[in-house]
Amino acid sequence: MTVDLAVDLGFLKLRNPVLAASGTFGYGTEFAPFLDLSSLGGIVVKGLYYGPREGNPPPRLVETASGLLNAIGLQGIGVEAFAAEILPELRRRGAEVWVNVCGEDEDEYLRVISFLDGLDGIAAYELNISCPNVRRNGLCPALRPDWTYDLVRAAKERSRRPLVAKLSPNVTDIVEIARAAERAGADGLSLVNTFLAMAVDPETRRPRLGNVFGGLSGPAIKPIALRMVYQAASAVRVPVIGMGGIMSGRDAVEFLIAGARAVEVGTANFVDPAAAARIVREIEAFCREKGIARVSDLVGTITI
Repeated sequence: MTVDLAVDLGFLKLRNPVLAASGTFGYGTEFAPFLDLSSLGGIVVKGLYYGPREGNPPPRLVETASGLLNAIGLQGIGVEAFAAEILPELRRRGAEVWVNVCGEDEDEYLRVISFLDGLDGIAAYELNISCPNVRRNGLCPALRPDWTYDLVRAAKERSRRPLVAKLSPNVTDIVEIARAAERAGADGLSLVNTFLAMAVDPETRRPRLGNVFGGLSGPAIKPIALRMVYQAASAVRVPVIGMGGIMSGRDAVEFLIAGARAVEVGTANFVDPAAAARIVREIEAFCREKGIARVSDLVGTITI
């Protein structure tokens, strides 16, 4: 039985519903020895500010029970180096490239988009308004509907490409934030980013992270992420891309059934560098086993 893995996001058609999540897949080229980059639905590259960025002081990674705590702080090479060194190689390898857009303020977000708009070979932008480990208190635009609306609207007005707003789970009402991003013109939503968290060394009585707080990801967050994806997908008309603890094809299928149109694979890439490609195959195998001819037929089929 042949399974049609293609998904239509409305603003973009993907060869399959699996993207590599930003921050855990580098710029994509690092993973080329482990999988065919063109075999994925897309690659969301590591977050880009306009210029190079050092990120937070070490330690920046702590393993937790069923998860990973990171406080990288969006270290990156900046848009000019990306355009010169990375994007040509991704295009040569046939990758569907999404860029995770970052900024210290609205002006920098818009400068990054304006620069990227002048380049070929980029399919979409993921507007990162939700990273919890840049500022020590986790403050980010996606914590407030008004701030979300204003930034998404400004970015959408500047952009010539589809714009997906990446939302934070560190809110009391994900629906309120999702609707604000939709009203502002976002073509889609991706969620969830990591959960604000911390770890303490009982021997030294000091935080294990140099930034004190970091973002928790991995299997531990999956049930909460799945709930938020279901809530957001039920409340908005734009497509939702789900992420949070996806380690297998069956995990990804849960997100699709809950209403996600596609998924992003993050922390699993640290465990298995070929995880994203494996998850594509496992989704296909699940559909074949269940007699499902098109993966898109799974989307939003949850029964409550």
